Amino acid sequence: MTNNPVIDLFDDPNKKFVKICAPMVRYSRLQFRKLVRMYECDLCFTPMIMADCYVKSAKARAHEFQTDTDDRPLIVQFGANNSSDFVNASNLIIPYCDGVDLNCGCPQRWALNEGYGAQLLKNPEIIKDCVRQLRNHLPTNKTISVKLRLLDDHRQSVDLCQQIEATGVSFITVHGRTALQKNEPIDQECLKLINESVSVPVILNGDIKSLSDAITMQEYTGCRGMMSARGILHNPGLFAGYQNTPLSAVQDWLNIKHTNFLWFHHHLVFMCERLLPKTARKTFNQLRTASDVVSFLEDQLHISNVLPSNRILGKELGGTSGAYYENIAVEDTVSSQPEDIVDSIINLFD
Repeated sequence: MTNNPVIDLFDDPNKKFVKICAPMVRYSRLQFRKLVRMYECDLCFTPMIMADCYVKSAKARAHEFQTDTDDRPLIVQFGANNSSDFVNASNLIIPYCDGVDLNCGCPQRWALNEGYGAQLLKNPEIIKDCVRQLRNHLPTNKTISVKLRLLDDHRQSVDLCQQIEATGVSFITVHGRTALQKNEPIDQECLKLINESVSVPVILNGDIKSLSDAITMQEYTGCRGMMSARGILHNPGLFAGYQNTPLSAVQDWLNIKHTNFLWFHHHLVFMCERLLPKTARKTFNQLRTASDVVSFLEDQLHISNVLPSNRILGKELGGTSGAYYENIAVEDTVSSQPEDIVDSIINLFD
């Protein structure tokens, strides 16, 4: 055992692989992290936080990051295009988490134009400078990592990961598609090659929609971590082996204290996709108040003992932290099919 809880997960001989909840815009917040931890998720990431805004704005810090004593182990992901912002933001947040991660995978146009996310793959010196500069400040019981996408060919992808490893990262997460790919199958062959070419743990991200997917991909690639985004959003019980969202997860979600109706409802839309018949689902997805949502679930799914404060949630989002969120449309209602929501935001998940 080390004094680093994240590395201890990777070193645990009783774990075939580490089960990880991906950084997802709006969705991998504290409440959802609480829920998936109840269902055998080992490690959670926050949504990406813009490092410059986090440093400059107390309002942004309060809005973008919430945690509690049970929310561990936890990795905070930052979007940054220079080492100064990355180091300064990391120094502010590191007492409240177990490690920080640099987003080098977001393919959104605004991010590429501003030098964030996948644009950093074209500027590897910035990635290496961010890691080196923070490594000099980071306590030994905290991790530093990078989450990236594949480059155009296997050799380039391996070379980049080896360069990043040499800067002193604790682990690397690889989304198995290039920045231009969307729904194509992930490149497991490249992920396998990367895993065999570096000595730090590699986390596989992409196409994990069930526990059996994770097991199969781990056995083929050898990656020591399996990260799910869309799969765990639809089914928080994924890593516990459930094929669909267990009814107990809906009950647990209604007993976690929430602060915003939109996030509270959107998660339920995903979770209830296969728990409700089509006509009921369409009605449920268009409900506009927390009271109506809770009453509907009590009637349809026989849910009981709901936390009283979740019946009166409002829709106010509070402050936002800058350009990253200017491109996220916040709607009062959601579409009649959860897939429509996923299609509109999935690239934000990296």
